Amino acid sequence: MNTTARVLALSMLSIAVLAGCKKTVKETPPPPTPAPVTQAPAPVDDGKYKPEDLDTDACLKQRVVYFDLDQDSLKPEFQAIVGCHGKYLVDRPSARVTLEGNADERGSRDYNQALGERRGNAVSSALQANGASSTQLTVVSYGEERPVCTESNEECWARNRRVEIVYTAK
Repeated sequence: MNTTARVLALSMLSIAVLAGCKKTVKETPPPPTPAPVTQAPAPVDDGKYKPEDLDTDACLKQRVVYFDLDQDSLKPEFQAIVGCHGKYLVDRPSARVTLEGNADERGSRDYNQALGERRGNAVSSALQANGASSTQLTVVSYGEERPVCTESNEECWARNRRVEIVYTAK
């Protein structure tokens, strides 16, 4: 055989070998995708207070405002508490509050009755300044008639100089 024929035969043999060595890749199907789970949309928090917040919110759980001796103006440390209750009343127009004004045992009965009312009105005004409606608020004065402490000392008297915020409708 001549050289050309040999080269040609060798080339053909090489092509046949290469064609026979072709590797086939088996395709594996992709894993099945799980069906999409439809979830109910999460409730949107609109930032408004709900009735249950009266028992869970740290600010709303504070329902007593204390006053200095013979004073009927709100102390700065109680502004935030009154602000929370004001926002609650704005968010819940059907809510109603009774503001129970109290005084310590010192002073005449009439003086303490009037002082308790002025204190209740001070809290009422602060709530209204924070958006509450006057129709949601009732002021009652108990004067010295409902003490939380009956000892005759400054610590006890300070606990009796107060307005209690009582929700009558949530």
